[in-house]
Amino acid sequence: MTSQNTAENGKLNVAIDGPAGAGKSTVARRVASKLSYVYVDTGAMYRAVTYYMLRHEIKPEEVDTVLAHVRKLDIELIPAEGGQKVFLNGEEVSGPIRSREVTGVVSLYSQIEDLRHHLVEMQRKMALRKGVVMDGRDIGTTVLPDAEVKIFMTASVRERALRRFKELDKTEEVTLDQLEREIAARDKLDQEREVSPLRQAEDAFVLDTTSMSIDEVVEHIVTRCMEVRGEVGL
Repeated sequence: MTSQNTAENGKLNVAIDGPAGAGKSTVARRVASKLSYVYVDTGAMYRAVTYYMLRHEIKPEEVDTVLAHVRKLDIELIPAEGGQKVFLNGEEVSGPIRSREVTGVVSLYSQIEDLRHHLVEMQRKMALRKGVVMDGRDIGTTVLPDAEVKIFMTASVRERALRRFKELDKTEEVTLDQLEREIAARDKLDQEREVSPLRQAEDAFVLDTTSMSIDEVVEHIVTRCMEVRGEVGL
């Protein structure tokens, strides 16, 4: 059955949530490409803010200062071949925002309530016309609670650590066990934070990707979108 909220052009919004390292960004990007939708990497937005704060030595506990600066930030997500480019005040920061330094503290900044409110409003505006695939940790519960398709992607902590380990720059001295501990700690922080904690939306489809390839995950989600739109096949 086609959702009543689907736009006249037949497009809908897709919310993909899940813990760190579940592969949300890669999958969301490919799903968007298959459906000819716009991909919005909300995690990149929080990472961009975190990168800025670290560069300007603004600590997460300095909430007033953080908020004063974040209101002046211009964050752009530009589609590019093989992914997406992230610009912060006109400077491309696609690489630096993925550093372990940023990864280690992004949750501390993202739990600031007014900071989240500011970015959530930006994200909601991006989704007004439908045809958006958005991934994060609270998309289906907070950012786009009316999304027609909600996916909660997960995988074992070990598998998520292994995926991150394979993506690391070979110059970074970190062990797989260390990454596993960091991801477990990140899970705990994301689940226990007061503002928009990581949790599965009641109407989300749970997808355990531990033993699945990226292509298999993408096909599962695309098929679900087609079912919601009342279409058969891919």
